[in-house]
Amino acid sequence: MPETAVSRGNRIAKTALPWFLIVGLVILLILPAWGGDKEKDEETLTKATTLLQEMLDGKNLPSDVLVKAHCVIVLPGVKKFGVGIGGSGGRGPMSCRAGNDFSGKWSAPAMYTVSGVSAGLQVGGSSTDFVLLVMAEKGVEAVLTGKTKLGRDATAAAGPSGATTGGAVGGSDMLTYGRAKGLFAGMSMGGATLEQDNDANKRLYGKAITAREIVRGNAVQATPGGQPLVSLLNSKVAKHGH
Repeated sequence: MPETAVSRGNRIAKTALPWFLIVGLVILLILPAWGGDKEKDEETLTKATTLLQEMLDGKNLPSDVLVKAHCVIVLPGVKKFGVGIGGSGGRGPMSCRAGNDFSGKWSAPAMYTVSGVSAGLQVGGSSTDFVLLVMAEKGVEAVLTGKTKLGRDATAAAGPSGATTGGAVGGSDMLTYGRAKGLFAGMSMGGATLEQDNDANKRLYGKAITAREIVRGNAVQATPGGQPLVSLLNSKVAKHGH
């Protein structure tokens, strides 16, 4: 029996439905990573502080490596999303030391987004926490200039772990750490892309402001959600190491 227009329309609708569901699911999972309001921004800052505190308390991030860092980027809960469509996304704050030689106090945090992460998400489930230590001025400049692809615009390597590293941190612009399913480890993030979240920074500080103005220009004071992160960094690292 030849197919009628009605039956053909029903068949097409049934075929297309799973794709609409996939697209809808992807949108729902992307929105928490990039969308939000000021309350959610402050919550992200709080989660970042908790993550960094746990890494420091457990000596998963060695203190003799942290004292050499120019900036720290904390990315709690980076998620893998999509059904049959690969991808990942999340966001978190970056704070840098003041001064031309990065030897001063830590700055108010600027919010960043991350995308294209595969390390950890493939082996550790659908959500991974990351901490990035920016060790070189080249890395700082790359992150502050625009969209930064790790491995291309700035070199990144899995960070050394343990109570002490003997001062050896290698020559990478960034050192990266991850936590998947409760396990901390040095973890490569090659291929990931970092970009400043201008919308979140505007919400947090009440005006249009760049990440450079926040972390290098001392243009704003940390918000209630960001102050504990700054205090933690200042208390754990008394002076810059060279």
